[in-house]
Amino acid sequence: MEPFKTATHLVVPIDRANVDTDAIIPKQFLKSIHRTGFGPNLFDEWRYLDRGEPGQSCADRPRNREFVLNQSRYQGAAVLLARDNFGCGSSREHAPWALLDYGIRVIIAPSFADIFFNNCFKNGILPIVLPGAVVERLFQETLASEGYRLTVDLERQAVTTPGGEVLPFEVDPFRRHCLLNGLDDIGLTLQHLTEIEHYERQQRQENPWAFLPQGA
Repeated sequence: MEPFKTATHLVVPIDRANVDTDAIIPKQFLKSIHRTGFGPNLFDEWRYLDRGEPGQSCADRPRNREFVLNQSRYQGAAVLLARDNFGCGSSREHAPWALLDYGIRVIIAPSFADIFFNNCFKNGILPIVLPGAVVERLFQETLASEGYRLTVDLERQAVTTPGGEVLPFEVDPFRRHCLLNGLDDIGLTLQHLTEIEHYERQQRQENPWAFLPQGA
């Protein structure tokens, strides 16, 4: 998992409350268990005018020109500005996979669905909770200023606007540590590789029968 420390990114606004995971990545794309390749199908039903299918090229699909991801001013955005209860619905981990594959590293909203919120941290996305009034102001500034960017500093736990306003946010210390160091569940486990290998050697010595080839 790529570490996250400090970055200044273009902001894209999704001005809808209660955006569920089926809107983020529709159910027909859940057949794949690979973490990559979902970016072109992020918000598929809002982004395109036809129904997308797994394995289908999106290059020539008709696009909804009114949707923000299809507008030139938001191309390359890595901060997603959202409304209340973002990521509600089913617990599919494909939702943060699709966001990350598209290039989203930060999501700012007044509130998140719990499981989606947890899945973001596990997949290298920083979800930031800010007060509703602050988020509303960020929406207004984003819509009013093309090229609007925010600086997100995870070490300081602060978002800085182009005008210099500093917006503090809270992050669980353990989750902050994992994001700063690029540690997902596998990375955390591998930090104990020496102990794991020692345990396995000990088990082979004490219980050799458990390691016999099947059928032996």
